[in-house]
Amino acid sequence: MGKFFWLCIGNIVYTYLGYPLLLILLAQLRSKPRRYQPATPAVTLLIAAHNEQAVIAEKLDNCLALDYPRERLQILVAADGSNDRTPEIVQGYVENGVELSYSPPRRGKMAAINRAMAQARGEIVVFSDANNMYEAHTLRELVTPFADMTVGAVTGAKSIMRGDGALGESEGLYWRYESFIKEQETRLGCCTGVAGEVLAIRRDLFEQPPDNIINDDFYLALRLIQRGHRVIYTPQARSWERVSLSAGDEMTRRARIVAGRYQAMALAPRLLPLRQPLLVWQVVSHKFLRPLVPLAMIGALLSNLATVLRPPQSGKRVLLRLGPPFNRIMLLGQLLFYGLAWLGQKSKRQGRLAKLLYLPAFLVNSNLAALIGLYRSVTGGQTTLWQRAQRREGTRPEGS
Repeated sequence: MGKFFWLCIGNIVYTYLGYPLLLILLAQLRSKPRRYQPATPAVTLLIAAHNEQAVIAEKLDNCLALDYPRERLQILVAADGSNDRTPEIVQGYVENGVELSYSPPRRGKMAAINRAMAQARGEIVVFSDANNMYEAHTLRELVTPFADMTVGAVTGAKSIMRGDGALGESEGLYWRYESFIKEQETRLGCCTGVAGEVLAIRRDLFEQPPDNIINDDFYLALRLIQRGHRVIYTPQARSWERVSLSAGDEMTRRARIVAGRYQAMALAPRLLPLRQPLLVWQVVSHKFLRPLVPLAMIGALLSNLATVLRPPQSGKRVLLRLGPPFNRIMLLGQLLFYGLAWLGQKSKRQGRLAKLLYLPAFLVNSNLAALIGLYRSVTGGQTTLWQRAQRREGTRPEGS
């Protein structure tokens, strides 16, 4: 049981810390990403929107205010099956050059995007959501790396607005962590994670994913990588949004993402760039091991408990076998972690202590969401239809 415990702990440590550290070491061997000359290719900004009447006007105002030549920018909204005023609001922007692709039957986000792509005219297509806002220069930063013909897609930085309490701070920290990983992967030549709300792709390289794909952005990125194109992360292309209204809403969102991740793992033989071992290692370490962390957490707790109830006989390699007193020390450490997570979940206080307490709660909630995603993946209970997560009002970033 002791060896199994350390195997579980090793999985967790490698996934969260080991892989980023290895990336740092490998990235030091590569030169920094090259700088490109500014360019303004024709761009289609494609916004997926379902029942977004609360934010769609603000989103379109944000798009119209972007620092990009208006004659080179097509703003296209794909409103799939909306039964609120979303299509009507978009129609009110037609005089400003905004275009609408609308179909009353609801078939899912990917079906809406696939349908709207027939109307896209830009050399570069930028995919966005209705609830995220771009900084003024984001489009310019997104399109610049396409000067390199080996680049098939460029993704920007997803940022969380400040002021949403411990949940917002934890979510913001997570995305800064993700951004760091993507930056190091890009230095190695290609990043394996993209933010679907700030993702640019060459239109002639777009390949329609099947309608049943859950994580369309990840699927698109993997297919481009498999076909020999590079995916680049550019932190200067920044998108802002508010955190989900509650931890429960955030868990629902993450459960859907993880269900999509398991779907991608099932499709791995068809999606992984098997002729590029470095990229396979990156995808597996960055994307495929994360959903397994909650299983490792459960395994570590149960195996540790087993060594306390039935301690291994004393002898050599007592630490490896998790014999006394290490079995009790490790169990106490795990119980303390979950106790802090419980306190963080229940605490209504503000300030640094509350934020510190909420970090364990955020990790536990994220991995609980992963278990829910696994269950939905196994039972086929995850629909491709996306549900609009309730978010706090006011998504415009300061200074935009």
